[in-house]
Amino acid sequence: MNRYMDVFTKLSIHPLFWVLIAVGVITAHFREILILFSIVFIHELGHAFAAAHYRWRIKQIQLLPFGGVAELEEHGNKSLKEELVVIAAGPIQHVWMMGAAYALYEMGMLSSYLYTTFFWSNISLLVFNLLPIWPLDGGKIMFNVFSTKWPFLEAHRRMLLASSAFFFLIALGSLVLNTLNLTMWIMLCFLATSIYLEWKQRKYAFMRFLLDRYYGGKRAIEKINVITVNETMPLYTIFEQFRRGYKHSVVIKGRREQFTLDENELLYAYFTEKRITSSIGELIG
Repeated sequence: MNRYMDVFTKLSIHPLFWVLIAVGVITAHFREILILFSIVFIHELGHAFAAAHYRWRIKQIQLLPFGGVAELEEHGNKSLKEELVVIAAGPIQHVWMMGAAYALYEMGMLSSYLYTTFFWSNISLLVFNLLPIWPLDGGKIMFNVFSTKWPFLEAHRRMLLASSAFFFLIALGSLVLNTLNLTMWIMLCFLATSIYLEWKQRKYAFMRFLLDRYYGGKRAIEKINVITVNETMPLYTIFEQFRRGYKHSVVIKGRREQFTLDENELLYAYFTEKRITSSIGELIG
């Protein structure tokens, strides 16, 4: 099957969206819900087609009332440039959609009410998705930017802390200015749950990152990162210095003869030989 057509088999609707659709039917706002669904659908297709273009492994794409969540099987080991394109491919869809809606409105093919509804729904979803909160597009962009400066584990931790700070600011603002907006509180509950689960599973995310580096096959090397360690340093501590977008060369200091090991040698010892408590010095005897 064509990899672009295969994208449609990965799409699913989150239960929250079904709730919103039901509310729309009950309150006679089905047209508004249909507009929202169409915008979210196109937004997520942007992400999905960009991922398919780079031949990323897409597990599932869930449509939410305010965007979507793409579950990928790359675990942070794709090019940061590719990832930025895939993330941006969602929000960029809103630009042409607003332009197309304006053209249809000017040609008299779209009523003033539908145009206004479509325009503000686009703006609202675009702004919301660009908030620097995980797992929104803005939160993923923040993780991408942090990954250019810090190792995976530290960039992930800082991203979640920053997401939590921005979340509390948004929640406080909603409490003061928009207390009765049920949809907003549903979205905030979703974000709070997502941040909590990502924080709780951060060690698991890190292990998936390492496993994918070891078992995920060959990938283009963007840069070489030299890590200098002493021979008593545990393997896991060295892994904590691994960065996205880099191949790592580990130099052992403190001996007469300098040893340099490739990251795959450390990963082999850790995952295949099960030397999870070993220091790097024990690998070279």
